Amino acid sequence: MLTAAAALIIEISFTRIFSVVFYYHFAFLAVSVALFGLGAGGVLAYGFAGRGTALYPRLGQLSLANALAVAGALAVAVRAGGWPAGFFTYAAVYFVTAVPFVFSGIVLSLVIAETVERVDRVYFFDLLGAAAGCLLVIPFLNLMGGPGAILGAAVLLAAASAVWFGLSGAWAGRAAATAVALALVGLIVANRSLRLVDVTAAKGRDLGQERFVQWNSFSRVSLIEDGSGGPLILIDADSSSRIPPFDPTALSPEERERLLLQGPGYAFRLRPGGRTLIIGAGGGWDVARALASGSKDVTAVEINPIIIDTIMRGRFRGLSRGLFLRPEVRVVVEDGRSFLRRATGRYDLIVATLVDTRASTAAGAYALSENSVYTVEAFLDCLERLKPAGLLSFTRWGLDPPRESLRLAALARRALELSGRKEPWRHIVVLREQNDAAGHAAAMDTVLVSREPFPVEELERAALEAARAQLEIVYMPGQAAGGPFAELLASADPRPLFDAYPYDVRPVSDDRPFFFFFSRLDRLFAAPQPGDPSAPAARTLFALLAVSLLAVAVMLALPPLVLRAKLERAPGLRLFLLYFVFLGAGYVLVQVGLIQRLVFLLGHPTYALTVVIFAMLLFSGLGSFSSRRLIGGEDGRLMRALAAAAALIAAAAFLAGPFIHAGARWTLPVKMLATALFIALPAFAMGMAFPSGLLRLSRWQPSAVKWAWSVNAAASVLGSCAAVFLSISAGLRNTLLAGALMYAAALAVLAAVRRGAASAR
Repeated sequence: MLTAAAALIIEISFTRIFSVVFYYHFAFLAVSVALFGLGAGGVLAYGFAGRGTALYPRLGQLSLANALAVAGALAVAVRAGGWPAGFFTYAAVYFVTAVPFVFSGIVLSLVIAETVERVDRVYFFDLLGAAAGCLLVIPFLNLMGGPGAILGAAVLLAAASAVWFGLSGAWAGRAAATAVALALVGLIVANRSLRLVDVTAAKGRDLGQERFVQWNSFSRVSLIEDGSGGPLILIDADSSSRIPPFDPTALSPEERERLLLQGPGYAFRLRPGGRTLIIGAGGGWDVARALASGSKDVTAVEINPIIIDTIMRGRFRGLSRGLFLRPEVRVVVEDGRSFLRRATGRYDLIVATLVDTRASTAAGAYALSENSVYTVEAFLDCLERLKPAGLLSFTRWGLDPPRESLRLAALARRALELSGRKEPWRHIVVLREQNDAAGHAAAMDTVLVSREPFPVEELERAALEAARAQLEIVYMPGQAAGGPFAELLASADPRPLFDAYPYDVRPVSDDRPFFFFFSRLDRLFAAPQPGDPSAPAARTLFALLAVSLLAVAVMLALPPLVLRAKLERAPGLRLFLLYFVFLGAGYVLVQVGLIQRLVFLLGHPTYALTVVIFAMLLFSGLGSFSSRRLIGGEDGRLMRALAAAAALIAAAAFLAGPFIHAGARWTLPVKMLATALFIALPAFAMGMAFPSGLLRLSRWQPSAVKWAWSVNAAASVLGSCAAVFLSISAGLRNTLLAGALMYAAALAVLAAVRRGAASAR
């Protein structure tokens, strides 16, 4: 259990390290790394099984080596952010960070192989230990940070080594393991203040200017004072938010005018003094604008407690002149979408300025940890929370050609149509802040959406205010402006624009929530032309796919090349190995699909990752534990379990949306419990499939068990890649349905093997 718990802590903690060192899209790469390493370890275990050393000392040696390997993999991962991006960097990080999982896979597989007749119980305790790791990872990350959590997992591995050595009576080995554990604990304690092991470079740049650094379960927050525009808050070494270094209620008329003349301040000029909701408050610039406009009721929603409690209201509150401590400001630590769904009041103004800022933008076409504020359903939630004359103000980067702001406009149009507005083009204004110093590509676009059509007199005032602020009117109802915004908003059908545009700017939904994925999938496989905007996305997608394919090739080569194993020519054996292929791909498709779908209920990818993996491991473990009694080695019962798994997964795919909507007002602990119960039945049925199939194979062709491990792990790695592509291209519901289809395919394979065996008899 200690080994399984440590493996899960390492896996989830590496998602945090990868998110900081690279970008959000690498978070799910950690799942692929773990699957590859555990599978490779499972196959390599057969090489260790034939050696003469007794089992317990061997397990002690492997666990101790694993504890040291974890520290080495961490040292590589935290430095990889300074290396040039590309295939070789990704491959190096992939295979180095896979080493701890290889050791864990060897240990777990040796134990399972030694007790294969009771594989149901051993597999249960394996999954139970991993589930316990899921429970530990959040407090580990909150208390020790990303590197500290991984070192904490190494302590668990050293403790496991001491247990194995103790069982074998090897007291010298036990003393060595204890010494390593104590040394790692000392390193964790020293690292909290000295940062001996921490990210020193991220996304190709040095982080040496950081004045303050703190981790929690879903972010790494740092503070930099660079002397321009106020102190800078960095989230995962990329997403940034500045702190306004002034008192917004003590500005001179000229200073107030300059503040509200900025693009994100435009909405405050149209609704001065109104009741305001700020989504993604960050360092508080929008809060400062609201107060400067005269508002006496400002609700600031920010998901990150480090920003709120430590920087803005705690240790560094003086940097903002106590902005978040003012009586006019109500601060809520929560995901913005969750707050919108449970809120009951209405607002004159809802503002979201660069929520996620550069983090998701820089991840561009490949980000999977998207912000749930940027979907059609989120815009509908915003419209519901507005007063009749209320305004939404969303600001994103004004790139050339436009894509972020153009997709915002597409989202607004679709949400207005779904809410029954007959003329959505009358509800939207798009403005661009001029930025001569940085160039046109660095400008910011503000998309204003009115609950009711803009009156003619307000449009006239809006045009005058835009002229005063030197803002370019990109689109305004009644003005004969050209360009993609007019084509999108004023045309009867926007589909011709979507088909011809170089980026994918179609509105995205909760089922396909990838706002920052702009690449055209229909052009990824075409030869990139000079200046083709899809080319950078294609290169990274293909680089990640190439690394995963290389991992699969390594996995499939292990039995014949390393273990000198040959696959028997028994009738139906090769067909039955497909059973394990479908299980490997199906399990990870369901897991990744649920993680990405249920983030809309739980509010953050790390919460979704932890709760979904915990629930799947716990209930899959219970299914494994019950498989001997419920399946009893009978193919007919196993086929019924597979059919139940496929049906329950399909039901979860269709019920996820209503379930998320029903839980909008629940507290986070209730959401976590409900999520676990939502997953329970399909995970229980899924948990019976693998140990029952493995037991069947070990009784039929014991020499083929290593091949089953190999193809299952290879399919899991490919399944994690397929989950990414399916989620982006077909949506999360179809990703879950593809997982259900895999279990149905496993059922078909078992039925065919059973028929073949009956014919042979």
